[in-house]
Amino acid sequence: MPLKRFGVARILNKRGYCSRSVAENLVREGRVTLDGRLVRDPETPATESSKITVDGKPVSKIAHVYFAMNKPRGIVTTASDEKGRKTVMDLLKGKLPQHVFPVGRLDKASEGLLLFTNDTAFADRILAPETHLEKEYHVQVSRAPSREEMEQMKKGVLVPPRVFGESPEQMRMADVRVLRTGEKTAWLSVVLHEGKNREIRRILQTFEIEVLRLVRVRIGNWALGNLKPGEISKLSLDNA
Repeated sequence: MPLKRFGVARILNKRGYCSRSVAENLVREGRVTLDGRLVRDPETPATESSKITVDGKPVSKIAHVYFAMNKPRGIVTTASDEKGRKTVMDLLKGKLPQHVFPVGRLDKASEGLLLFTNDTAFADRILAPETHLEKEYHVQVSRAPSREEMEQMKKGVLVPPRVFGESPEQMRMADVRVLRTGEKTAWLSVVLHEGKNREIRRILQTFEIEVLRLVRVRIGNWALGNLKPGEISKLSLDNA
């Protein structure tokens, strides 16, 4: 059976050398050879067994690694930030192998479980909506929703757009329940399958419920456990 062919930039990305966009730029700059031939088109066909060099140095398939972090609140989930804000990659400097990247995002005000890898296929599976991978969050809110409100959240609500001129979005929670209530606040468990931008906050906002804290505690079978804010641990795929 012939090997599947991809663009040379995608192969560089799949080997964990760099992001897809960086790989495309390297090819266009004439810094990449494919089987001994200089290429300038990122879509030049290549296979997993192709011999590729960048700046004259061979790029081999690297061992895949997987890590979990308890992302602290106030940290941005990007490799770099144009506003100069602290990012998760700043916290990881010198602690992880090269070319490791975060799988998905948690917004700056959110905290909890964030996965890291150099395995792009793994990351794609985690993020693909069609996998219906559960992501569980513990959410501190300004009041506990009623049973009727929670049923509506699971059925779906039309959420106003974040930007003027855009259309409202239909959003729903796969599950929502009250964990505990206090004098002035409550904690919810919320499960999502997709995880659109600020989805939990936007759904709750339609019921005039304010989010005070949002902590992701689980992705599929991987749980946050006892990881402290800013700590990382190696992941096993045995429970995937």
